[in-house]
Amino acid sequence: MYRTLLLALTAAATWPVLPPTVIHPWAPPATPYGPGHRGIDLAAPPGTPVRAAAAGRVTFAGQVAGQGVLTITLPGTASPPLRTTYEPVRALVKEGSDVTAGQIVATAADTPSHCPDGCLHWGLLRGDIYLNPLLLLHRQAPSRLLPVVGVVEPG
Repeated sequence: MYRTLLLALTAAATWPVLPPTVIHPWAPPATPYGPGHRGIDLAAPPGTPVRAAAAGRVTFAGQVAGQGVLTITLPGTASPPLRTTYEPVRALVKEGSDVTAGQIVATAADTPSHCPDGCLHWGLLRGDIYLNPLLLLHRQAPSRLLPVVGVVEPG
């Protein structure tokens, strides 16, 4: 059932920033409180438009530990529902607003960041369990072509 829900979402899901450049990939912790990266960082200089990755309802738009955070809950994704998170941002939508996939919902904030040129941390949660947000796009990582070594070219 979980896989079916994700496949239904991927048809309308989109990257939160364009063009997408992953600066820091998903690196789940080995234990609930262990070190890791519970989301992905996308290149996003301050002022970059941030889009809703999927349709849903804004369930939080405010400050957490001095950073602007936006949370969108995705309907029809079982219980507890999936939630996407975006930070640091300046929200352009209010709590309770319904948003569509691809709708500009925030701008990347001009706050101190661990990314030298600014970035957007994009997260995905089900309850208190962090998931790889690239699952929404039905991708595990951006595609890259690598050289093929040892294969004779047709000729």
